[in-house]
Amino acid sequence: MKLGDLRPNPGAKHRAKRVGRGIGSGHGKTATRGTKGQYARNTVRRGFEGGQTPLHRRLPRLRGFKNIFAKEYAIINLTQLAAFDAGTEVTPELLLERRVIRDLKDGLKVLGDGELDKALTVRAHKFSKSAAEKIAASGGAAEVIG
Repeated sequence: MKLGDLRPNPGAKHRAKRVGRGIGSGHGKTATRGTKGQYARNTVRRGFEGGQTPLHRRLPRLRGFKNIFAKEYAIINLTQLAAFDAGTEVTPELLLERRVIRDLKDGLKVLGDGELDKALTVRAHKFSKSAAEKIAASGGAAEVIG
């Protein structure tokens, strides 16, 4: 068998319907569109739903604006830091390696939910006020990464 011998299965391909090519073709004059009306005139605009209020008008508008300069931080709470041993230096790289966070995004922010009873050195891009206070109270240090 050669490449030139390949043929589609019988009945798989059909000839295109040639419309508007005279009365003898059987598809002349109105070209299978019927008589008059919007479908005969080819004027159905995109999104038209037959007079029903279209979807783009039924849905509420998005209000306000999205700040394209806003930074999105990977967030971690003190309860998640409690899993580390005392004296550990917790860095974003360590958290990624241990799969505590999946993606660093624009930086790491530590929030103060939960309690911390170990002295840890936590290095992150941002700290909430309560998180920094709780880390310091447990004898650790909260270092901001530039």
